Amino acid sequence: MIYRFRVILDNDTEEDVFRDLEIRETDTLEDLHNIITQSFGFDGTEMASFYISNDSWEQGEEISLFDLSEDNSARLMNETTINDVVHEIQPKLIYVYDFLSMWTFYVELAEIVDELEGFDYPNLMFVQGQVPDTAPEKLFEADEDDDFDEFEDGIDVDDYDSLDFDEHWN
Repeated sequence: MIYRFRVILDNDTEEDVFRDLEIRETDTLEDLHNIITQSFGFDGTEMASFYISNDSWEQGEEISLFDLSEDNSARLMNETTINDVVHEIQPKLIYVYDFLSMWTFYVELAEIVDELEGFDYPNLMFVQGQVPDTAPEKLFEADEDDDFDEFEDGIDVDDYDSLDFDEHWN
């Protein structure tokens, strides 16, 4: 079977930026990573991860391009087939490319179709919008809240006399 995905760039521009892709359900997430990076014009040399997502686009389990864990326990893209993590009941992934720039994409299974004989997969079906020169800035909840005060507990860390510890403990 062939999975058709819509891959949407998370951005705050007026124009929608997305790609529609086709890939075999038995291909790996590394294959999906490769077609995503190519279709958006990236060279594919940066670190990347997929995250299993729910219907609210909340980030779940990470599946990495490389295992950077100390105990070699990370789930890897090249060992994970697409149909292991994406199906009709669980159709969404979040894809992050280049952890310094944080290019973030919403990947959603749009359709499952029969494979066409003599057709090459993966396949870029449709392109909408231009990728900006830099990754869109992320606005975090704390940035949105003007009343946010990281020191709202009222403790003055410069007032050593009121702190509950001995600064000369050793």
